[in-house]
Amino acid sequence: MASKTVHLNWNPEQQFTLQDNDNYQIIMKKPKGVSASDLLPMSLIGCASHDVVSILEKQRLQIHSLKVTAEATQDDTPPWRFRKIHVHYQVTGTGIDPEKVGKAILLSEENYCSVYATLRDAIEITHDYEVVEG
Repeated sequence: MASKTVHLNWNPEQQFTLQDNDNYQIIMKKPKGVSASDLLPMSLIGCASHDVVSILEKQRLQIHSLKVTAEATQDDTPPWRFRKIHVHYQVTGTGIDPEKVGKAILLSEENYCSVYATLRDAIEITHDYEVVEG
């Protein structure tokens, strides 16, 4: 079983710095950083998008760009539990088959994305997608 370690450092200026083992850093402090709760939907779309692009590239599709948004719904009171995340994919390319995009998204969700696999039993996750020629 794989094991990963990430780190957090806090300083008196109220800045939290997250870091992975490759020394990549994410700053958590508003307005010059990301909020901790934003990291959850960001992790979901980052993980899924990586899979989707990889699958579509293996199919030799001419993808020019991928834009993904995640709209998260949380409770209004502490602990502000997530209830739903809706993911929207926009794939731009030449001659992209929409069915292949849909299949790639499902493969990511069902077989490859660790974040999706972890969250799917805890919150509702939905998606839609569009293909743009160009």
